[in-house]
Amino acid sequence: MKTKNIYIALIAVFLLIAVVAGCVCIHQSRDAKASADAFNDLEDLIAMPTEPTAETSPIAPTVDATAPNDPAETVDPELEEAQAAYEKYKALYEQNNDFIGWISIADTNIGYPVMQSVDNPDFYLKHGFDKAYSNYGVPYLDEACATGLSNNLVIYGHNMKNGTMFHDLLKYSATGFWEEHPIIRFDTLSRLNEYQVVLAFRFDTNHEDFRYNEYTDISEEEFIKFMEECRSRQLYDTGIAVEYGDELLTLSTCEYTYENGRFVVLAKKVTE
Repeated sequence: MKTKNIYIALIAVFLLIAVVAGCVCIHQSRDAKASADAFNDLEDLIAMPTEPTAETSPIAPTVDATAPNDPAETVDPELEEAQAAYEKYKALYEQNNDFIGWISIADTNIGYPVMQSVDNPDFYLKHGFDKAYSNYGVPYLDEACATGLSNNLVIYGHNMKNGTMFHDLLKYSATGFWEEHPIIRFDTLSRLNEYQVVLAFRFDTNHEDFRYNEYTDISEEEFIKFMEECRSRQLYDTGIAVEYGDELLTLSTCEYTYENGRFVVLAKKVTE
């Protein structure tokens, strides 16, 4: 009788575990679908570029309406670009003014808004665009960075098992993928930017002193050290030269070669 009761208790425990596991799987599946649907809806808000209008970005330079109107005077290309960028993304900014840009890589799942909450730096680690709790979060810019000012923009994103968020950054571990996808787009509210991938590396946060994410406003001396450290870890040589004055983009996600590892992709802004 005692043995029978033990069997019954074990069966009950296993059933309870199965129910809990099933509930967790259902919750994760619903969370994944909700996250994907939300980002698809946001992408639908991105407008196709149109002719510049009188409404300008809150970040962009403004035109002096009192200045003489000289028809021969050419349009300021920076102002024109700023207006086009703002028009393209203003619907997202109006929904959440923590929105600072959109990042995308061709042939990957990476196509997301980028957020920044300076007063609560890691807020979007576990919150969606609507500021509700989410395991997926939203890619976000380091609080020490400022678009248009910092010469290295550091962006974090989760590496999700279902292949979303920054999971596809890990594809840059292969030279073949880099050769076919050398460009990362990161548009802001005032600029439409392309960045050329320079290198990629794995990083062990538990056993390394180099803090790549702390190099945001880099002096020339710091730039030399930063590039030496990054080059010493690169998985392959792209042959892409970088010099002080280049605007850098650093993308970081979790990676499990190490217990508390990261995968980092460094790119530089393409200039004409």
